[in-house]
Amino acid sequence: MSKTIETVNWVLQEGGRTLSVRTHGRDRFYLPGGKIDAGETALNALKREIREELGVELKASSICEIGVFTGHGHHQPDGTIVRMTCFHAEYSGTLEPSREIAEMRWLGQDERHLMAPMGQKITAHLAGMENSHAEGQAIRPS
Repeated sequence: MSKTIETVNWVLQEGGRTLSVRTHGRDRFYLPGGKIDAGETALNALKREIREELGVELKASSICEIGVFTGHGHHQPDGTIVRMTCFHAEYSGTLEPSREIAEMRWLGQDERHLMAPMGQKITAHLAGMENSHAEGQAIRPS
């Protein structure tokens, strides 16, 4: 029987790079965010996680869901599925990693291998969307 972990994640991209974080004791980078607590909405969880990890406030009126991605979580037991709901959002404040974050880094497409597999999957999907838009092709969510 498989277990599903529901997470919310923030996708912030600037200049072709994606904001990524690595927590202490982990070997890969992740999209900022985390698990949804019991009784918490996805949006409240997203705002809380980003405030806790990076010390910034997401602007509620700018939060936009960009997709839900499902796959095996990095360093999770066999049969554990991670369901990541990803959002774009503007923010206020200065990005400053908290104590739980060992490293914050802007990763380009050529550095995607430094991310956990789900982060690789999501950033590849988003890069494909950008390329399709540039070529004038229709986009269909996966």
